[in-house]
This record gives sequence, structure tokens and C-alpha cells, in this order.
Amino acid sequence: MKRIWIPTLIAVGAFSLWQIAPTPNVQAGAPVDRQIPNPNAATGSFADVIEAVQPAVVNISVTGPVRGDRGTPRFAPGNPGQSEFEDFLRRFFERQSFDGRGAGQPFRGAGSGFIVSEDGFVVTNNHVVEHAAEILVTMGDGTQHQARLVGTDPKTDLAVLDIESDGPLPFVRFGDSDGTRVGDWVIAIGNPFGLGGSATTGIVSARGRDIQSGPFDDFLQIDAPINSGNSGGPLFNLEGRVIGVNTAIFSPNGGNVGIGFAIPSAQAQTIVEALKTNGRVDRGWLGVTIQGIDDGLAKGLGIENTEGALVASVVPKSPAESAGLLPGDVIVSFDGEPVREVKDLMRGVAANPPDGNIELEVWREGKRQTLAVALGRMPGEAPTEILASKGADSDLGIALGDLDERARRQLDLDEDVDGALIRRVAPEGPAAASGLQPGDVIVMVSKNPVSSAKQAADALAQARSQGDSTVVVRVLRDGGALFVAVPFA
Repeated sequence: MKRIWIPTLIAVGAFSLWQIAPTPNVQAGAPVDRQIPNPNAATGSFADVIEAVQPAVVNISVTGPVRGDRGTPRFAPGNPGQSEFEDFLRRFFERQSFDGRGAGQPFRGAGSGFIVSEDGFVVTNNHVVEHAAEILVTMGDGTQHQARLVGTDPKTDLAVLDIESDGPLPFVRFGDSDGTRVGDWVIAIGNPFGLGGSATTGIVSARGRDIQSGPFDDFLQIDAPINSGNSGGPLFNLEGRVIGVNTAIFSPNGGNVGIGFAIPSAQAQTIVEALKTNGRVDRGWLGVTIQGIDDGLAKGLGIENTEGALVASVVPKSPAESAGLLPGDVIVSFDGEPVREVKDLMRGVAANPPDGNIELEVWREGKRQTLAVALGRMPGEAPTEILASKGADSDLGIALGDLDERARRQLDLDEDVDGALIRRVAPEGPAAASGLQPGDVIVMVSKNPVSSAKQAADALAQARSQGDSTVVVRVLRDGGALFVAVPFA
């Protein structure tokens, strides 16, 4: 059966190569595309472009904890609403041996990424680093850097890392994916199968593809080969500008068949800037359930065509209810832009910040009406995460996050349970050695109750500053509670 395949982390085995070709003499601190001579000329070779941009493309190696008896990474407990995108990823991971490591051993995998600023911001896919406790970035010349996870956006499968360097780094710039045409040449660079920096070429096959991987699908389809390990790598035009982030392939067998998908730069650039600035993406929320319109519905509703988004239900106490939206309304315009299909409305709402004021035009009872809406914040969106590279939690080797609705559902926690969710545990850190696990919820630090990630991080930092060599935390796990003593590193 054919399916979408996410070319993501690959097992790190015998292959350890990264640099295949000599690295050109690159001037760090300037965008590398400036070195491409006459990029619009059809010379019959891609060598100048590849030589210029390849130093800014990196290999990303990840290490993370595992559970189970087959050496597979631990995913969150069963989620009935898990998307096909996540399900394919899960099945991909389960087919990997991850160095043949057994239960309790860290898994290791690799993906791709690219540097977008001279001070070391790196873009990759969320699914490359999602379950990583440690992230290592390898440059084209073999230089390695420990990376800090700045922020992720699972809804678009993007992530931003940060690496430190003694000097400015070579970086690439985003190009104009909106100006890309079907038939334009593209170059994909990444780390397929752990072989090292490799380049493939092809053309843009289609635009605006929806592969049902998330609510904001708007992929470029390309025929440049993309394989396991290419995830997170850049897709270049002939000017050396990034017009996409390679993310998935369509395949009947897991191999490349010439149908790949890249997140367009027009979408990626906005998300990356938000992650760099805030570590998260804040999206507006309307509070409606919507559906498309077929000919039968259009006839029954008395509208002329099938364009628009039909409101099936309105969430109580939501911005939509406050604005007066009703089930049966057809939203035909959002903030002055036409809504021709459901995706138009979803993208429009998400592109606006919480508390943004917009106007909706709706078709109701045979006539158009205009409603003013003050958007809210999407429930469960972007929980606060205290990164494992900062503060006392770094000494313990953990990363903490707030409990959101999804985490409560996955962990079967009541609404009145507060605490700090352990999102990641460094495989060789004190927390792992003491038995703490991803999915544990810290509810007490040194006899002091905590109700959020920030409170837990502050309490850990206070214990550290007082000179304590060990901190005792109380955690909830699998319906029970236990105390765990963890030494500071």
C-alpha cells in the first residue's frame, strides 16, 4: 500500500563520513550565495551553486532515550488522535535497529539541516530532533558543535537549533518560493543514509500539495531524490537561495520514487523567525469546526458555488461565539482575503497572532454579513519549555515543559493535576542514572510543590545555588507517585 514516508533519522552504523568533496574556501560571516558566479546562466553544471552553498549545510546527529525491548525510541503514550504523519514516523522508527542497542540504551540517528545566520542558528525538521536528548551538529569540514534546541513547531514540522562558534559561520538565505514555477530546477543537499554531504537535482513538479501531514500543508513537490537522512535539509534554486525544507517522500516501499515534498520558504521563513525570536509560534484561534462544501450542500444552503468554509459547530466561550458565528454560516472572506476552501481559513487564522482583530464575511440566510472577531490563543499551543542547556535542570540532564491538554490526555492526568512535564532526559546524565524518564511529571522539588516548568526550574536552581549536592523530587508516573533523589552534575 502506498504511503507518505518521512525521510528522517537514520541509524548511525558503519558509515561515519560527512565530507565527500573538498570544502571550498568560504568566507564565513557572509551569505554563501554571493559566491555563485552569474547564477542565472544555464552553464549545464550545478557545480558553482553546490560548491558555494554546501559549507552551510550540516549533518545533525541525535541521541535520545529508548524504552521497550527492540531498541526503539519512546514515543508518548497512546494518542487516539495521532495523525498519519506521526504514525508513519513511528513505523519508520520501529523498522530501525539504532545500532542494535537493546532496552535502556540510547538510540542514535542522523538528519540534515542548514545554517541561516552567521551566529549559528540552524534550521531542520521537528521530527529529526523531536525525541533527542542530545544534538550534535557536524559542519562540512568535520567541525562539531553541541546544539541547543531553540524551539520547534510540530504543526509545520520545523525546528531551530543554535550552535556556538569562535567566529562567524557560513550561512544561506531564504529565497522566494512563491516565485518558483513548476519546471524550475532545484538542488537538494543533505545527508542521505549517513553517507555524508550529498547533492541531488530535479525540478519542481507541483505546488501547494496537501499530503495530510498537518493542518498547514502547502508543500512543493519535487522529483529530486530525497532519502532517509535528507530530512531537514535545504532545497536550493539556481541562485543558491533556500526555497524549501526537504521533509517527506511518497513511496510504496520506503525508497525514493521521484515524489518528494519540501516546506516552501514562504511558510518556513515566517516560522523560523518566530522560533528564533520567541522559541515558539503563537497562532490565533477562532474556535469553530469547519468543513468543505459540495454541490449538494451548496444547493441546500442556497449559495451559488462550493467555495467557502461551512461552520459545523462553534466552541462555547470561543472568539467565534463572542463574534456571533453560528452553525450553518459559510465563511467566504477572512481579513479581506477570499476563503475558497477550508485550508484558506485555517492558514489565515494561524497566520494572525492571538488577540488580533479581524473581519469575517459570512453567508447567512441568503445574504452576506460582516462580523468582527478578536482572535484567541489556540488551546494547548506552544507550551513553555525550559531547555536542558540552561539552569540547574541542565546539571540534571533534563528538559521540562508545561502540561498542556495533549500531554494530559496522553498521560491520563486529571485537569486538577499540576506540575512540570519531563520532556527529555539526557541518556548519560544524572537524571537518567537516577531513573527519571520522559513522561514523568514533577510535582514537588525539595518538599516544595511546583505547578509549572518555570516553578520547577526555579526550585532546582535554588537548590543548586544553596550548595545542595542532591535534590529530591516527587514525580507522578503511570498512575502512581514516587520520590527520586538526583545528584547535581
